[in-house]
Amino acid sequence: MAPWAGAQRARRPDEAGRQALALYRGESRGARAHTLVRWFSCPFAPIAAALPTHGRILEIGCGHGLFSAYAALIEPGRSLVGTDIDADKIAHAQAALAPISDRVAARVAPDGEVPDSDGPDGGWDAIVIVDMLYLLPEAAQRALLRGAAAKVRPGGRLVVKEMSTSPRWKARWNRLQETLSVRVLRITEGGTMAFVDPGVMAGWLRTDGFGVEVRRLDAGRLHPHAMLIATRPGTAS
Repeated sequence: MAPWAGAQRARRPDEAGRQALALYRGESRGARAHTLVRWFSCPFAPIAAALPTHGRILEIGCGHGLFSAYAALIEPGRSLVGTDIDADKIAHAQAALAPISDRVAARVAPDGEVPDSDGPDGGWDAIVIVDMLYLLPEAAQRALLRGAAAKVRPGGRLVVKEMSTSPRWKARWNRLQETLSVRVLRITEGGTMAFVDPGVMAGWLRTDGFGVEVRRLDAGRLHPHAMLIATRPGTAS
């Protein structure tokens, strides 16, 4: 099968994806449209597969909460908390996630905050950040990743999905779309856009003592999706 055809097939919601999208049926037309576009534009499945199948997981910049919902629905052993600075999106997330609130919570959090988990040591088994860092200046991205790394338990993971800066034609297309979303339509909060090469981010996390794998997720897609899987040394409890 050609990469493009395979990518189109992979975009179709699986069972957990259909269940996650169905949670938003009672929300506003705008929220429903946003979650649907989000599903088809972002490769959720491989990101969720990079997370541990059990444990406490934090999503920073969860928006309407769709990825947190999907990650919880596809693996019942996970307990997720999603945070975002956008109170309106969190309100939609809290309403939509009510049927699975025993497994997923959504909260407003100040910009740059990495909250503690409710575990005895305050650490997370995994932290995931999906397409949010680019809204921060490069120095703030570094600071947030360092703060997140400090909250990952030994043996845990920090999973980051962002857009690569290559190939150039995909990076230019992505920048044009995000400029429209952030600065023109105001769909996403933020004024700064700084796309940092995933290799640079991987270097930051290696400096913090993590083992890092970088994967491309853009085969057959218009956007230069890339994922970092950073593992903290030690043994998960």
